[in-house]
Amino acid sequence: MRIEPSANGGSVVSASLAAPKLLEVTDLVRHYAMPRESLFAAPKLVKALNGVSFSIEQGRSLGIVGESGSGKSTIARVVMALDQPTSGRVELLGRDLHILPRADLRIARRDIQMVFQDPYGSLDPRQTVARIVAEPLEALAETTRAEQCERVSESLAAVGLRSTDMNKYPHEFSGGQRQRIAIARALITRPKLIVADEPVSALDVSVQAQVLNLMNDLQQQFGISYLLISHDLAVVNHLCDDVCVLYRGVIVERGAPQQLFAHAQHPYTQALLAAVPRAEPAEPVMHA
Repeated sequence: MRIEPSANGGSVVSASLAAPKLLEVTDLVRHYAMPRESLFAAPKLVKALNGVSFSIEQGRSLGIVGESGSGKSTIARVVMALDQPTSGRVELLGRDLHILPRADLRIARRDIQMVFQDPYGSLDPRQTVARIVAEPLEALAETTRAEQCERVSESLAAVGLRSTDMNKYPHEFSGGQRQRIAIARALITRPKLIVADEPVSALDVSVQAQVLNLMNDLQQQFGISYLLISHDLAVVNHLCDDVCVLYRGVIVERGAPQQLFAHAQHPYTQALLAAVPRAEPAEPVMHA
């Protein structure tokens, strides 16, 4: 794998040997029409994405980094087929998710699951852990209750929780444990790709490390690929093989994290790196 200059002044990773693509996103565009300011005025467009293209190979992970409003979460929603693109294609294992019939899309969702940012808001407080984790299986309607219970127990064990936790409710867990429950729910269909939208930003720093290490271990154990959406360069560096820098709906630079962060070419990437807090040694105290 090597870094090559791109047309926009950034850098692009190119693989010497072509690998099968798990996810292929091509020329993705998403524009939103704003409410009219007056009866006769044309609605203004918010151009969230403007021709975004990237791919993920089986077993590898890609990070999308950028500031708030750059279009990161829009990518997550469109890739998950929770939002329709204005134009472009999202292909999972060669299937364009946005032209699949509803029944086929439901089947395709077993291969792609999502972990949301807020572990407090993404879990229904009225449901038990067993019901929450089993929800994707119930949507597929292909398993019996006994099979669901067994799969829930396996998923909880995979994220370091006990089978006895199945009958508890979300409020009985810490923030880190709730995110483990969310990851267990994503694992329940044994997906090939997990889209993680800021999965640790709502957690304490010490808990962030635990969840990231868990995600890394699960990737090694199950061969999962991640599409990681984050504004935190350290998180992306820890978990991802490749990274794309998103600025105003356009990818301005891409490459392996260590190489890209050490030799950033685009001014926006350089600005992101300059904004990362760094611990500095205290000034020595001078005594008279």
